[in-house]
Amino acid sequence: MSTPMFALSMPGWPEIVFILVIVLLLFGAKKLPELARGIGQSLGEFKRARDEFEREIHKTAAQVEVKEAADKEPHKPA
Repeated sequence: MSTPMFALSMPGWPEIVFILVIVLLLFGAKKLPELARGIGQSLGEFKRARDEFEREIHKTAAQVEVKEAADKEPHKPA
């Protein structure tokens, strides 16, 4: 059984407005700023963690490249 393509598409404006109305009814107008602030802080922490992870990957890759280059140099007798 195949799924129709329209079922997998992104929601349009009417669907987004409907979702926002439901969220407003569930959480109330006073809780929405707190909810948005919490989501924003979570996204900021996620971005910082992702950047730190990428820095560690690049740092480790650079160390491996330096070690490989040092291993390939011919040893000079003293």
